[in-house]
Amino acid sequence: RTRLCLPITPIFVRFHWLPDSEQINFKVFTLTYEPVGICSTSLSLYTPPSACPFRSANTGQLRVCRSSPNIAKRFHAGHLRSTIIGNFIANLKHALGNEVIRMNYLGDWGMQFGLLGAGFQQFGSEEKLKSKPLEHLFDVYVQVNKMAESDENIKLAAQEFFRKLEAGDKSTLAFWERIRCISIEEYANIYQRLGVHFDEFSGESVYQKRSHDFLRLLEKKGLLKKTKQGTGVVDLSPNGDLSIYATVVRSDGTSLYLTRDIAAAVDRMEKYNFEKMIYVTDKGQHTHFQQVFQTLKIMGYDWAERCQHIPFGVVQGMKTRKGDVIFLEDILNEARSRMLKNMSASKTTKELEDPADTAEKVGIAALIIQDFKGPLLSDYDFDWDRVLQSQGDTGVFLQYTHARLCSIQRTYENGPQAQFNPASLQDPQAITLLQHLLRYEGYVLI
Repeated sequence: RTRLCLPITPIFVRFHWLPDSEQINFKVFTLTYEPVGICSTSLSLYTPPSACPFRSANTGQLRVCRSSPNIAKRFHAGHLRSTIIGNFIANLKHALGNEVIRMNYLGDWGMQFGLLGAGFQQFGSEEKLKSKPLEHLFDVYVQVNKMAESDENIKLAAQEFFRKLEAGDKSTLAFWERIRCISIEEYANIYQRLGVHFDEFSGESVYQKRSHDFLRLLEKKGLLKKTKQGTGVVDLSPNGDLSIYATVVRSDGTSLYLTRDIAAAVDRMEKYNFEKMIYVTDKGQHTHFQQVFQTLKIMGYDWAERCQHIPFGVVQGMKTRKGDVIFLEDILNEARSRMLKNMSASKTTKELEDPADTAEKVGIAALIIQDFKGPLLSDYDFDWDRVLQSQGDTGVFLQYTHARLCSIQRTYENGPQAQFNPASLQDPQAITLLQHLLRYEGYVLI
């Protein structure tokens, strides 16, 4: 079982300080996320995974699936936690010696795309799609989704569009491919701003055909049951009375998110024989992943025990000065804007070559560190003033501390090398710190 100690996160990110001329009350450095050793701090004590003193005994391949935005929609702020928590776990596991594959499993298939396709046919605009693609697609989706609540014809049109998509209709597939490319292009910009990278981009669409093979296998094993409504389900109840079940196919024969997740897990195991597969999503998907893992076990896949869902709580109150917001890009822009204002108001901020760029680096770092402060499973209220405070347990103060350490290092790195005597560390504060560091292994090893 993975034990996470989120407050120690800063040592799993790599910091680069900027030239001395760029200061905002302190020397600023860029925050980028890379697979670094557990000792990569401002004092250059980097230890490669092979030499890490806290290596896990289990160093097999580990796949971390995170972020997973839905195509045709702007990057939702709700995906921020999945992206950065998953990145933390990947960095942590890499430092412990695992071969880590960072995977982004896109939501690029499903009935929501049927709704979008049906909506675009009615009131989509090619001109708006070219000028502001994802903004227009989002508006179309909101409009058609609202209409579908009271108009049965809209629902039927969405079902037909998705049925044609699964059947491989050329024009429908061409529209889907176009929207997918537009979406990924915007996501790439967001990931670049966050300093996050992926080894592999995949998606539900990859497994839409494999999911039907999976359904035939369920039927062959006698595990696929039909309900009165015509849907296909797998009985997960201990007594075989369908009191607990997982729906795996709609009445019209089209696949579901759960079906494609199961097919994806089987495919990854066959291809990569992973040691562990970690899914990082919000806690609202807990039941979904329980059903995925239980269905795999019922089918005889004992390696389902190697699959793990790491849930997290929801961020509440993320909004800009203009009001409520759901897009991550707006949140990142707001962090930059507020940090720039704080810098301008400070009397000790030096003249910077690119104040906006510096403000973005500090603001985004503050967002990320704020997200790591609370318990993983707890929801928390977002507060801009608290996030951007220059004192206390904040990302801004963490950068100040790092910059001070860099300054100390530069001051003494060319001076005489004094002989280090560990016996000198007798004061209570030093002993407490060393004892705390010795607890590290117990927190992070599986």
